[in-house]
Amino acid sequence: MSVATASPPKASTREFIRKGQPPTEDYRELLFDLEAKGELEVQRVPEPFVEVETKYGRKKKIPLEFTWHHKSCGQCGHIPGYSTAIFWLNRQFNKDYHDPKDQSSCTAWNYYASSTSNSAAQAAVAIRNFAQAKLDGYFPLIHCGTSYGHYKEVREEILHHQKLRDQVRKVMDRLKMPFVFPEEIVHYSEWVHVMADDIAKKQVLDFSNIRTTVHPACHYHKLVVEDAIYDRDLYDGQRTAIVSGLVKALGAEVADYSTWHDCCGFGFRHILVSRDFSRSFATIRKIERMKEEANPDVTLTHDTGCVTTLDKSQFSTQAHGRNVGIPVMSDAQFAALAMGAHPYKVCQLHWHGVDMKPLMEKMGIDHEKAWAEFEEVAGRLKENGTEFMTWEDADA
Repeated sequence: MSVATASPPKASTREFIRKGQPPTEDYRELLFDLEAKGELEVQRVPEPFVEVETKYGRKKKIPLEFTWHHKSCGQCGHIPGYSTAIFWLNRQFNKDYHDPKDQSSCTAWNYYASSTSNSAAQAAVAIRNFAQAKLDGYFPLIHCGTSYGHYKEVREEILHHQKLRDQVRKVMDRLKMPFVFPEEIVHYSEWVHVMADDIAKKQVLDFSNIRTTVHPACHYHKLVVEDAIYDRDLYDGQRTAIVSGLVKALGAEVADYSTWHDCCGFGFRHILVSRDFSRSFATIRKIERMKEEANPDVTLTHDTGCVTTLDKSQFSTQAHGRNVGIPVMSDAQFAALAMGAHPYKVCQLHWHGVDMKPLMEKMGIDHEKAWAEFEEVAGRLKENGTEFMTWEDADA
């Protein structure tokens, strides 16, 4: 599937050839084989779904609805407009989705950063969440790149280690829950990607004068690389199509920069134990390079850690007079804004560290009016003693 609206890339003297074979087997075949042996249950991707091409040409199924939204700790805690933008998009298209109240953390940060857990515990957490999705009647859609990458590694271990499956089965039996694994592990940004043309049809703001840079999340396109979505019409198929495809569908510009392949600086362990390194890498290696080479209006990415680190680290280098100051948001927020979502009630841009007002003005958003509307709702909630805003408040 192609969502690009820009002109095709310049003709190349070489053919478009994927080198070699995927580094791992076709995990769906292995899952179905284990299911046939009674080892586990495979939850099929529900219809309607869209098939897209991954790095090595395999077709991946992306469900359009009946999705169970596996939320992100960091989104809910640091960038709440990230999650609400994803839900808002689903509501605008009248998609049947489920926001579970009994989802647990994936605990992947424990796995990547501290190494204090063990394989059986990590895998059992994943399977418990997948089982809950199956029991609720929906298919898992993973919000966080960390969870997405971790669950793909869990899949690899589950497929190849009988001892681990036996350990996890004991846990699930005690929970009285089925041993379930989804046919595909799907990231929310893949859903945004396949919905890009539909999003563009509902676009109400002109983004033709908006220049973006894109940071592809490491846990999306580097970890289990054969599972990421690519497109022949985007960067000649040499970079993941996620985010860039949406930007082009919305008529905005994707500007290139030399350090696009580098980590955002989050890196899990060093964001905990060496935060100054993370902040300097995010700002000097990433943001400052973007500023010097592309000077974008906004940087877009599709992972909790990436948005948090690229956005909220810039205060440190601004204090030293460095050439930074680029707004950062997720593809979901960018898409929602294009469709007319409220910048504060839905996308909650006031939670971000870099001033979004110049960007909103360039997008044609009256941020002063929008802030007054947000304050009116916040004041009313405070007077009524209400703990949260409803979708009716957000859409009003």
